[in-house]
Amino acid sequence: MKTVIIGGVAAGMSAATRLRRLDETAEIVVFERGPYVSYANCGLPYYVGGAIRDRSALLLQTPESLAARFRLDVRTEHEVIGIDADARRVRVVDRREGRTFEESYDDLVLAVGAVARDAVPAGIPTRTLRTVDDVDALEALIDAVDGSAAALVVGGGFIGLEAVENLVRRGVAVTLVQRGPSILAPFDPEMAAPLEAELRRNGVDVRTSVAVAAIEAGSVRLDDGAVLAPDFIVDAAGVVPDVALARAAGVRLGASGGVAVDARGRTSVPHILAAGDGVEKTDALSHEAALVTMAGLANRHGRAVADLLAGEAEENAPALGTAIVKVFDLVAAKVGWSERQLRVAGRPHRIIHTHPASHAGYYPGAEQMSIKLLVDPDDDAILGAQIVGGEGVDKRIDVIAVAMTGGITASGLSRLELAYAPQFGSAKDPVNQLGYVAENLRAGVTRAVQWHELDDVLADGAMLVDVRTPAEHASGGIPGSVNIPVDELRERLGEVPDDRLVVVHCQVGQRGHVAARILSQHGRIVVNLDGGYRTWAAGRAARVGVLAAT
Repeated sequence: MKTVIIGGVAAGMSAATRLRRLDETAEIVVFERGPYVSYANCGLPYYVGGAIRDRSALLLQTPESLAARFRLDVRTEHEVIGIDADARRVRVVDRREGRTFEESYDDLVLAVGAVARDAVPAGIPTRTLRTVDDVDALEALIDAVDGSAAALVVGGGFIGLEAVENLVRRGVAVTLVQRGPSILAPFDPEMAAPLEAELRRNGVDVRTSVAVAAIEAGSVRLDDGAVLAPDFIVDAAGVVPDVALARAAGVRLGASGGVAVDARGRTSVPHILAAGDGVEKTDALSHEAALVTMAGLANRHGRAVADLLAGEAEENAPALGTAIVKVFDLVAAKVGWSERQLRVAGRPHRIIHTHPASHAGYYPGAEQMSIKLLVDPDDDAILGAQIVGGEGVDKRIDVIAVAMTGGITASGLSRLELAYAPQFGSAKDPVNQLGYVAENLRAGVTRAVQWHELDDVLADGAMLVDVRTPAEHASGGIPGSVNIPVDELRERLGEVPDDRLVVVHCQVGQRGHVAARILSQHGRIVVNLDGGYRTWAAGRAARVGVLAAT
């Protein structure tokens, strides 16, 4: 049996090598339109920034090495320009020799991925950051201006932020333009605010709620009227599925614009399968088709296609959209849905903010992180999480992703037995702490109000009590708050009314919970400001656009 795979890198090469491991007799041909078939595309920004110094380290396999180990017929600079699904043949252009030919197949795998949105008008040297050719071009552009380069990065998503950080590390002056109101659209505003502050702290000119309107005479005009003069542009405005071949072959596309496949990677056309960034996945929360462009999923789904071809099919698991990115000294990670997504979908949710240390506070080097957990109020299911911090962010998001996959509830996080030593965590790990808070909220032991709800609650007559120390209150407080430290609450109960709602807050929510328990047992109607002053300050900064570090 002969399998032709269109496209290399993650999905295509995963399918090809897995199929060989399962079937030594299969004839496997891979057509890749670019010069490189297997490279570390997620490492490309870090080569630009100098963290990866050896360019050859990015090139994972060559046609020669793949032929030697896997007996794959890999043909680079060969572009498939047409598919005859009835005859089971593809039309191919050999770019090196300038000839066109046809190749037969028994089964065809589409792994062509996604392409840039082409959001930036031409006129100034512009590159994406998706291929080895891109980084080579960026290297040349930086070198051409001899260390005094100015760059415009369009798009504040994961790739855009990686581009920004690594260009700054190369001494490039960077302006970041983001169409939406905050960077990293999958994150909610109060979680993105510290990241935006980190960019500014490192000299990045961050401009949100703005887009490129035109490029004229070597300058860039934004739609707010501002004019920039970058030496080059990095287009990180996002990607769209590359579906031209699929559409022409009669393959059904989904509502998202990606190739529609079943749970095993089969398309609507017999003997044509698909995997990778150009293919729809099933969202784990909505169970509907969605575009999720993650390298891990592309690799996994390429492998699943090979399993199907070898007769060992297993359905693909729904996608959680787990992702992580480093922004200078901060790390941001997410899984599942954001509060914004849940609101748009009209889905009920409960919100939890915590700000734990990465490991035991008494052990040197502990770093504070901010965690947001989104929970279904009916069945306590975890709907999503976002974490921003330094050390330990990756570990906690992975634990939550595993919990979601395994059906562990938010309250169930409190019962996970996680590895502990002072330099790695706390006796009550940050994940366990999320579970305790979830348990208290579900049982009604405590009630909470969110940072973006506070103004309305106070307008309705609630009293706001800051239970931090007088020094903390003096260094920065929420307007209108009354300072009664938690350790003085019992002696000062007379200052807290029993005929209206009382909102208590501390720095991160923990002392606020203690204060709420004290007051509620003394007959007060009380709610805790979720995540405390730290979350409120980040949310307020995002709302007013004053993104100072908090």
